[in-house]
Amino acid sequence: MPIMRSVLLAISENRWMRAHGQRLWFVRRAVSAFMPGEELEDMLRAAATQAPHNIGTVFTRLGESVTEWSEADFVMRHYLDAMERCRSAGVGSEPSVKPTQLGLDMDAGRCHQNLRALAERARQLNSYLWIDMEQTAYVDATLEIVRRLQAEFGNVGVCLQAYLHRTMDDLAALRLLGVGVRLVKGAYSEPPALAFPRKADVDENFFRIAVAMLAPLGRPAAFRAVFGTHDAVLIARIRAHCKAIGVADSALEVHMLYGIQRAEQLRLVQAGVRVCVLIAYGAFWFPWYMRRLAERPANVGFVIRSMFAR
Repeated sequence: MPIMRSVLLAISENRWMRAHGQRLWFVRRAVSAFMPGEELEDMLRAAATQAPHNIGTVFTRLGESVTEWSEADFVMRHYLDAMERCRSAGVGSEPSVKPTQLGLDMDAGRCHQNLRALAERARQLNSYLWIDMEQTAYVDATLEIVRRLQAEFGNVGVCLQAYLHRTMDDLAALRLLGVGVRLVKGAYSEPPALAFPRKADVDENFFRIAVAMLAPLGRPAAFRAVFGTHDAVLIARIRAHCKAIGVADSALEVHMLYGIQRAEQLRLVQAGVRVCVLIAYGAFWFPWYMRRLAERPANVGFVIRSMFAR
């Protein structure tokens, strides 16, 4: 694993830095380019600006690993309210949630009930529920909840991480069930026995999994294939594969983070690709931001430049 990525991931997991890092003025200034604010209203305003460009939105309230049921239940109610607010505002935005934010560390059954409430309301609103993936210790429990929700509601997708050795096998099982998949590279610190340590290997596995996601054979109509990446080279490679197998650009869906690669987002939309931006908000943004930097350590230069920008 490259040294810079290792350092950034270590910072994201450091308790002191989680508590104090976001108070640093230059970090707050830099993160403002990637998230519109900390409140739900900030997310709604940002989502409303995407529709005129034919860009959809997915939203997530930052946070993870809650240790009190009062907090997990609050998060569940917040997402229910956020979905209602999106409907009222005419913003077609889909929620994306972390299971540990809804109590997975405390009790998988109760976490499932919280997520079930979100999936049920999302279906009533003709929306879609995305469930984020966290460290490998949570993969099996998360996928079990996803399978149960998909069987009951049919409007559920999960994030899979291309850097894990197991992901191709996980995809094969989920694809048959019609569970939507948002494929990302991965942004946690994992040992080589579980994850590819080299970026080139992760990129290659991402492409291999993308090819499997796009294969028409045995693909249920409910299956939704989404590619969560800002890697223009990788996106171009996937589009070239689609052209070779007769899949139109309009059948592709790419998700990117709010505030990143805006020109590329617009270029893809003009080509007919479905594009959504993930809008993150909330006070617990520091570990999320460090993991985003670790995904592409070159972005550290942006932080350094922000220290001296007027």
